[in-house]
Amino acid sequence: MSDSLIYKLALSRIPSVGTVLAKNLVTYCGGVEAVFAEKLSLLTKIPGIGEKIAHSIYYFNDFDLLNSEVDYIAKHGITCYFFTDQAYPFRLKHIHAAPVMLFQKGQAELNARRMVAVVGTRKASAHGKDEAKRIIEEMSVYKPTIISGLAYGIDSCAHKAALTYKLPTVSVFGHGLDRIYPQHNTNLANQILESEGGWLTEFQTGTFRVVKTFLKEIELLQDWLTPLLLLNLRLKVVQ
Repeated sequence: MSDSLIYKLALSRIPSVGTVLAKNLVTYCGGVEAVFAEKLSLLTKIPGIGEKIAHSIYYFNDFDLLNSEVDYIAKHGITCYFFTDQAYPFRLKHIHAAPVMLFQKGQAELNARRMVAVVGTRKASAHGKDEAKRIIEEMSVYKPTIISGLAYGIDSCAHKAALTYKLPTVSVFGHGLDRIYPQHNTNLANQILESEGGWLTEFQTGTFRVVKTFLKEIELLQDWLTPLLLLNLRLKVVQ
């Protein structure tokens, strides 16, 4: 299993390869391990790949580093979702740039029928926070899963409201699962796990949260769920 996981992790590290191109690679090569054994000349002929991506695959040499990643995953009870897995979020599967892999700590159901993503400003007004709480309270009768990003302001408010109303909640990280950002929300993050929620990311360990990864965090939320604008919130509702 570890060997298979290593090659899946490797494919997820190739720049510009999302689920659509990954599917092309796996289909044409006959498996994820076979992708890294394929001839360079044949890789370049796979639809959508081209020379740049083909070179990144053919010359990939970080397998030793990925052994450490596999050890971390096993030690900390992290669940990995490859894009071909049945449990991979079905709403993401046909998005061209969707992550090849997702990593989850916790028990939250990523394919729940009703899911609401709440994304808002860190410097939320009192009115904005009150509205977030009110909306989540009113939706609680439908038992949606609340998705947010653990940031200050609206994100934290959304997670806390979910916990208050006994709703499952998932925090999407813009970094690896080996850290919590902001650190001030460590207790909140742990409460999410203790309440059968989850932490979710597309990033492997050692990835720090910077502008680029933060934007990927927002992109994941936008691709996963459908947006609805309200006050200084962006609510994304899936029936």
